[in-house]
Amino acid sequence: MAAPHTPLRPGGGVGGAPADGRPGGPAEDARILGAEDLGAALEVCYAEPVASVLAASRLEIAARAGFTAAGGQAWGFPASGPPEAVCWAGANLVPVVPRALGRAGQAAATAAFASLARSQGRRSSSIVGERDAALGLWDALEAHWPAPREVRCDQPSMAISRGSDVAPDPALRRSTLAELDIVLPACVRMFTEEVGYSPVAGGGGPYVQRVRSLIADGRSFIRTERTPRGRDTVAFKAEVGAVAGTVAQIQGVWVDPMYRGRGWAVPGMSAVVGAVRESIAPVVSLYVNSYNERAIATYRHVGFEQVGTFATVLF
Repeated sequence: MAAPHTPLRPGGGVGGAPADGRPGGPAEDARILGAEDLGAALEVCYAEPVASVLAASRLEIAARAGFTAAGGQAWGFPASGPPEAVCWAGANLVPVVPRALGRAGQAAATAAFASLARSQGRRSSSIVGERDAALGLWDALEAHWPAPREVRCDQPSMAISRGSDVAPDPALRRSTLAELDIVLPACVRMFTEEVGYSPVAGGGGPYVQRVRSLIADGRSFIRTERTPRGRDTVAFKAEVGAVAGTVAQIQGVWVDPMYRGRGWAVPGMSAVVGAVRESIAPVVSLYVNSYNERAIATYRHVGFEQVGTFATVLF
């Protein structure tokens, strides 16, 4: 879950005008999309549904409720006509540059998105997406943006579109809003462990609202245990962080260190896959750092297969 940002309004660059107002240069090849462009932008994403789910989930919200509700801008390449590549610019900068464009087309789209990003300045907490597009965008921005905290350049993208290979954990269930007081600390601990800082430092209101919304939407899954002091605690959790088209992306998978080594992750993920495929989307995806061999083994045991590679640049 990414840090909050100030929502942006769709604006200049529509109709082929350079988004940064300068004549010539790569910025002429990208534009800020309006509501009328969202259908075509989503078609670009649906052509590669697992790789594009993060961007497509925001575009679907924009199509339903507007850009303010979605929390960002949509960029399109080229500057005129239907978009052939898109980039979501919000809390995360998420390029979707289809392989069908070929190397030259991919390079041109990435350069155009980088020019738009330079003209606006860094407003996102990360660049994330399919590896070539995300790292290509960062290569073009590195000399202009502040140094990142970390670059994760090898994150297997995995998916499953069938039933799990193992029995699900019968104790895994959806959390309820009445359990926010135990779900939120688990989410904060997972985020801090994964990203390196607390998402609620300095208040964290938007992060709390994000967790609350996931619970309310039935996208938060937990296994609870009773502590020696007689209090319930979250021992295992996972959320559906993004949904678009036929794909749901799992995020925030976490086992409390107190309960690690008990073999709960595999049946827990099996239960998540079953619940998500039954009521949210038929394809369940996630991405994971390549060095996290234990997590990768867990996902493979459940039945996930690698379908691509992501990269993330964290600021």
